Amino acid sequence: TLIDALDTLLILGNVSEFQRVVNVLQEGVDFDIDVNASVFETNIRVVGGLLSAHLLSKKAGVEVEVGWPCSGPLLRMAEEAARKLLPAFQTPTGMPYGTVNLLHGVNPGETPVTCTAGIGTFIVEFATLSHLTGDPVFEDVARKALKALWKNRSDIGLVGNHIDVITAKWVAQDAGIGAGVDSYFEYLVKGAILLQDKELMSMFLEYNKAIKNYTKFDDWYLWVQMYKGTVSMPVFQSLEAYWPGLQSLIGDVDNAMRTFLNYYTVWKQFGGLPEFYNIPQGYTVEKREGYPLRPELIESAMYLYRATRDPTLLELGRDAVESIEKISKVDCGFATIKDLRDHRLDNRMESFFLAETVKYLYLLFDPDNFIHNDGSVFDVVFTPYGECILNAGGYVFNTEAHPIDPAALHCCRKWKEEQWEVEDLMREFYSLKRNKKFTLKRASDHGEGESMQDTVDASSGSGGEKRNSKKAHSLLSCPSQSFNSKLAVLGQVFLDNT
Repeated sequence: TLIDALDTLLILGNVSEFQRVVNVLQEGVDFDIDVNASVFETNIRVVGGLLSAHLLSKKAGVEVEVGWPCSGPLLRMAEEAARKLLPAFQTPTGMPYGTVNLLHGVNPGETPVTCTAGIGTFIVEFATLSHLTGDPVFEDVARKALKALWKNRSDIGLVGNHIDVITAKWVAQDAGIGAGVDSYFEYLVKGAILLQDKELMSMFLEYNKAIKNYTKFDDWYLWVQMYKGTVSMPVFQSLEAYWPGLQSLIGDVDNAMRTFLNYYTVWKQFGGLPEFYNIPQGYTVEKREGYPLRPELIESAMYLYRATRDPTLLELGRDAVESIEKISKVDCGFATIKDLRDHRLDNRMESFFLAETVKYLYLLFDPDNFIHNDGSVFDVVFTPYGECILNAGGYVFNTEAHPIDPAALHCCRKWKEEQWEVEDLMREFYSLKRNKKFTLKRASDHGEGESMQDTVDASSGSGGEKRNSKKAHSLLSCPSQSFNSKLAVLGQVFLDNT
């Protein structure tokens, strides 16, 4: 919980508490313990939380070691935690087991059945780890797992809910966008944005077509049989409320808003989102009436408000704050709502309430937060591989709302193409500041062995210096470059027809 909620402290402005917790964590965390851990949850909460805190440490005023962000105690902890998960990926298909023992690896009697999300939700954290440490093994296993799911989709383009990671046989064949599948689709989009990966985006767009064809009815998304497309469950799950936010990231804002408004009517009916909602009956499903203060609808509101500035989205935020404050607040925190029909409470508070729900609510109402940076302010740091731009915005949230700075992935690599792209941007920023004009050559004009010309004068800035430019977007503006030209702006992907 401490790691999971750590970056929330900084985003909410509690810098001193963030510094205190980071200093405690830097003393070390022992992962050599005889404990069975969820591979999925350990990745999104522990690895993701440590990576985010590592990349935000310097911004928070924490003293960092020489070589940061390519080294540091929190990065080493994240790497150690991720290595504990690697034995789970040693299967014939490359799809991981769902549970691993942190000391002994995969237990001999471990079930080979894993949910789709538990297989396809690693590329954001593992690719970040590979880029920062230089060890490709993490990104490699994450990509192999993603592609294994893609290979085993049905003839109509859908994936089921649970699969046997040894035989690649689908055990649960319900297809939808909710529990058990959700973050697989999310990570195809966010992985494409983070890595500027056309293949991942193409995979998602193909899935999106099948989802619209077989599961979408009147701006609701139902559950269907993955091979036949016939409806199996006409229900809305609260976990599905992330979907409008994901749609906004690919520019499908109109469809996103229509679906969001459907979900918002459910919220207004109960003062929260029940875990399951029967769409034809317009009421909760038995034994699924609770609301554990999940973030997904608020997450979508934040993304959509950034895209549209529609005040309806702020109204949802207001309603959420009032509902949580009125119904859930207790002496020691905010309790899970056991039953939305009578607002009875459960004696627990999930860590995702602090890691996600509070964070997304705050960001919805704080347009000037550094997370929303438009690139006009940034930091220049020196690494063993040269100058590097950080904190310019465009943060990619993992599925536990831990922000990853995509620029950091270019700080610790020697690949000439990426070096050219970073220096290309730096040259423009410096040139604008000096009011000088220069001509940019395309990165493809440079061969692998050619030397870089017109390099940035290192004496023009020092590590950590903030730069400002009112015209910081000329290289990153839409539609002057297509997705193929590695275009990502403020966390959104713009396709060629945008």
